[in-house]
Amino acid sequence: MGLSRHLKGVHVKHSKNTAGMPIIPMPVPERVYIPMVQHIGAPCTPVVKVGDTVKVGQLIGNSDQRISAPVHSSVSGTVEAITQGMTQYGRVDTSVVIKSDGKQELLDTVLPPEINSLEDFVKAVRNSGIVGLGGAGFPMSGKVNIKPGEVDVLVINGAECEPYITVDHAVMLSYTQDIIDGIRAVMKWLEIPQCHIGIESNKPDAIARFNELLAGDPAIKVHTLRQIYPQGAERVIIYETTGRIVSYGMIPWNVGCIVMNVTSVMKLQHFLRTGLPMVSRCMTVDGNVVLHPQNVDVPIGTPISDVLEFCGLKEEPKKILLGGPMMGRAVPRDDFAIVKANNAILCFNEAFAQQRKETACINCGRCVAGCPMGLMPAKISRAFKDKDIEALKELNVLYCMDCGSCSYSCPARKQLNFEIKQAKALVMEAKK
Repeated sequence: MGLSRHLKGVHVKHSKNTAGMPIIPMPVPERVYIPMVQHIGAPCTPVVKVGDTVKVGQLIGNSDQRISAPVHSSVSGTVEAITQGMTQYGRVDTSVVIKSDGKQELLDTVLPPEINSLEDFVKAVRNSGIVGLGGAGFPMSGKVNIKPGEVDVLVINGAECEPYITVDHAVMLSYTQDIIDGIRAVMKWLEIPQCHIGIESNKPDAIARFNELLAGDPAIKVHTLRQIYPQGAERVIIYETTGRIVSYGMIPWNVGCIVMNVTSVMKLQHFLRTGLPMVSRCMTVDGNVVLHPQNVDVPIGTPISDVLEFCGLKEEPKKILLGGPMMGRAVPRDDFAIVKANNAILCFNEAFAQQRKETACINCGRCVAGCPMGLMPAKISRAFKDKDIEALKELNVLYCMDCGSCSYSCPARKQLNFEIKQAKALVMEAKK
């Protein structure tokens, strides 16, 4: 397919320092701290108790809610504690602490699922524990739990437009056939006739690899996307690959689409082939204080400090980000545990992380020009400061995807994205 374009977005420095690097398995940590909240949706409740012996792939947390994903042990060992404490999401949640025995013994009942119907497929996806691995963390079972033929396009997100992060690129090169097989499984059981894979043009080797393996398959098309942020946003990549517009108040299903991340589909295929649920997370570790930037495969629940010790640090980081510099979250310390939705750890020194002083808005309109959703960030900011709920609704503040393009493009260095997040919370509270 030709080079796609959309009208808005920002050009960011890619800084893909780990591009082309393989994914290195991390050593088994001494302890894992596995939170029961690792996704959008209902939290899980522990199904193990202190003193229990567990193995890799064993269920340790579950929920009976529709939008949720079970949690499994990433190591073999003994449940040492079930604690309440602050997680990387800034709230107090339950975590299961497991002391590893170093053996990584696999649970005996880990076997490939038998699938003979859509119901079997949806159940298998649920049992896999997979969530969206592009950063949002929406349980995959919630996406596939639909009627056959309800959607006609599967969109696969291989854009990876955030600076620094290259793990999806590495997955596309190392597990191309697994991704294709996972795509075909989803298309088969959901009766989806066509699939569009969107990959930014700065990954020509991945594009060539997919085109080579998909030659002669008209149902799966590869799109070369322009290098602009945020190409990987759900609404943006749907438009880029299909031309369909997900308007305000709509979700992808409303325009006949489902969007899945390439690593999510790869993990799904691994589960269908082996029966091993999601117990590890491929992620990029980079930043100007990281000694050996690389892509690593990390057991879920591993403390950030263990990952940084494995990669090495040149100096103590001033800022630690989980995710990319545009949409990632800064965390105050390095003892938080890695969860399924984490795709990167970025560490920077004080000079790099220093925030520039704000100046007055000059009404230049760059925030409007950069917003992929066509919003007016400066007006939203003023309405937020005035606590004008009706104005915020009229400005469609809830349509904001928190991509940060407005803050990035603002010459006055105003924290527009932060204010818009608060404005969205204000509107949501008013709705309650």
